[in-house]
Amino acid sequence: MDLLESGKMAVKTLTANKLRSTLTMLGIIIGNASVIAMVGIGQGAQKLASEQFESLGPNVLFVTPGSGEARNRSYDMPRTLVWEDAKAIAAQVPSVAEVAAQRQSQLPVVYRNLNSNSLVVGTTPEFLVVRSFDMAKGRFLTQQDVDGSKQVVALGADMATRFFGNKDPIGQQLRIGGISFQVIGVLQAKGAFLGSNQDDAAYIPLTTQASRLTGRNSPYGLDLSFISLSAKDKASVGAAEFQVSNLLRLRHKITDQDDFTVQTQKDVLRIVGTITGGLTAMLAAIAGISLLVGGIGIMNIMLVSVTERTQEIGLRKAIGASQQDILIQFIIEAVLLSAAGGLLGTTIGVGGILAVGAVTPLKASVSPVAIALAVGVSGGIGLFFGVVPARQAAKLDPIVALRST
Repeated sequence: MDLLESGKMAVKTLTANKLRSTLTMLGIIIGNASVIAMVGIGQGAQKLASEQFESLGPNVLFVTPGSGEARNRSYDMPRTLVWEDAKAIAAQVPSVAEVAAQRQSQLPVVYRNLNSNSLVVGTTPEFLVVRSFDMAKGRFLTQQDVDGSKQVVALGADMATRFFGNKDPIGQQLRIGGISFQVIGVLQAKGAFLGSNQDDAAYIPLTTQASRLTGRNSPYGLDLSFISLSAKDKASVGAAEFQVSNLLRLRHKITDQDDFTVQTQKDVLRIVGTITGGLTAMLAAIAGISLLVGGIGIMNIMLVSVTERTQEIGLRKAIGASQQDILIQFIIEAVLLSAAGGLLGTTIGVGGILAVGAVTPLKASVSPVAIALAVGVSGGIGLFFGVVPARQAAKLDPIVALRST
């Protein structure tokens, strides 16, 4: 008997009991769909994170207070960076183009009968350049605003829409932390960054925030949440990281562990990639358990099929079918079940990825490697779990098989 004939017989046998065949494939279908969807969504999360960081520009670095270990040991943000550090970097590091000091806090923002507890960022004029923001209308903070601790504010696009709708906010007054501020500008939409919506924020002079809203919490000066800086060009990023680290060690008189962390865009992307990659692998592994369960289901049904078809096997062997013929017949049936389930699962998984990409900001993508791997594994599972029932069928004695009822 050739393979083509065996294949035709396998299809005829499986379609004779469609419900049982469909239920047998269900584990494989769910497993394949889950694996493909999880890998696609995980890759989408990595792409989204990459795009967010790339929107900052390839030359951006961040200096955050405290070492990684210090931040892990405490819920409170260390207060080891001050405004004088940012000024020193701008004045003394030759590979740095612009430096923006930033201090963030959650404060009540009120306009007439509308209010919300929102992100308020105290910063300097360089923020606009370093973080690659553009103005939609009005202007951003100036050095005169910072020097004079002016009560002026530039709004993110979402905050401007929430408080003012279609009305022009320029010149309007709103209250932040109980203090009145005049709106001088609205930034163009930028999107979220590290889980924080940059468009739902108010940007005020750093000095105004410290003197009128939050006060100073460090004995060494005006403490900062972090310092954003841009290197002169992409080739200078490594030099900027080295020079900034050395300068801060000298300023902070560090002889042991650093009390700050300098991270480049690549460093943060590597961390995000490691986290999302690990989560994707974990989710895919969990989804892969369904494939294993589906394989066990196939073996169970094939063993039942061997019992049900004992007389058929005995008759075929009596008229000349060899053990190899019977073995191949049952293996083909098992592989067809798993391969069909794999194809159906692939279709469902791809559809799920496209649906997620259509309704969420995740750039979920269809991974050809994941599809090939999932379908290949499902076919391999059918082959692996089909061998035991096939061998059992092949070894049946034809006389005993024909006598069975």
